[in-house]
Amino acid sequence: MDIKQIKYELQNLISGKSGASYDALIQTVTSHLRSGQRTGPMAEEKHKNKAQETERLIQFAKSNSLILEDIPEDNFIASGAEQKVYIIGEKQVIKLNDAIYYASWEDYFYNLLLHNYFFADTAYHLLGFHLSDDTFYAVVQQAYIKADDMTDLETVKGFMITNGFENKRRHDYENSDLGLIIEDLHDENVLTRNRLLYFIDTVFFIKPSKFWD
Repeated sequence: MDIKQIKYELQNLISGKSGASYDALIQTVTSHLRSGQRTGPMAEEKHKNKAQETERLIQFAKSNSLILEDIPEDNFIASGAEQKVYIIGEKQVIKLNDAIYYASWEDYFYNLLLHNYFFADTAYHLLGFHLSDDTFYAVVQQAYIKADDMTDLETVKGFMITNGFENKRRHDYENSDLGLIIEDLHDENVLTRNRLLYFIDTVFFIKPSKFWD
């Protein structure tokens, strides 16, 4: 693993200087949030500013026709603390996420970009945003993975270790060289199909002092 090259690619991705086509809207929205902010605010400050971020996102979404009204409620299949999931046909799902796990919306969009870099087979495509009962959601589309076996968490651990991520506790991993943390890699977020692992829900965090050095 060429850490220097990977970090260079990740920094360019987060900065919006490169990326796949499905990253473009995520990068545009992230750049909009980042404009006018000082670099690397502390988590406590991000929490305080999250309501302001939401207002900025709502205005941005309205100005760019990114508010989605028609959510396929009849196709609802699952929900968790942070998101609602709807199936579209046999190959796609739509997820509504309110970024509750993140100190800021910016951190949530960083997670999407990092997921797309490491797990392109289940890449997130940002479709737009949705307002429901005063809750603001990002709406993303992703490949639907139908598991055909239980996921062996030891296999997940081995895969992550091979790719430079140390198991820190239970389902949480860290790559100290890259300055990245990834959490919640349990058997509902990592599925097994045809003996392959599919990471469908990830929670990435950046450690700024290490990631940007």
